[in-house]
Amino acid sequence: MAAMTFADYRDAAGRDLGPSPWVRVDQARIDAFAACTGDHQWIHVEPERAAGGPFGTTIAHGYLTMSLLVPMLEGLGAFPEDGTTIVNYGIDRLRFLAPVPSGSRVRLHARVTDVRPKGDARLLVSFECSVEIEDREGPALIAQVLHLLVAAA
Repeated sequence: MAAMTFADYRDAAGRDLGPSPWVRVDQARIDAFAACTGDHQWIHVEPERAAGGPFGTTIAHGYLTMSLLVPMLEGLGAFPEDGTTIVNYGIDRLRFLAPVPSGSRVRLHARVTDVRPKGDARLLVSFECSVEIEDREGPALIAQVLHLLVAAA
């Protein structure tokens, strides 16, 4: 999908952005996230121990899966090509519904649910997001995320 322009967003509420490209969540990514956050729980970083645990393998941190929303939204062309700044504004709802096993591929389904002007050159955009795991039923994560889009001067 081609990136939308800032002007496109004025009437974008309800627009389905389609599925993003697949993103692999491998053990190296999980380990790097653990190193950045200090969350070294064994279900994430100890493959041998996790093999005997509740998921049969290591799983991605929920917040790792959440952090992939930005690049996956970008992969959908969700950020205006003529914008100067995109700011993470917040999350209205976030639920982790299923674990993401190490080595899995995930992708995002997103829809624009609301667009609110915040002055002449800023829009607050709400995205309904659902992350699916390849070959699995149901979403791994659902969220309502907000981004502040700032138009080029």
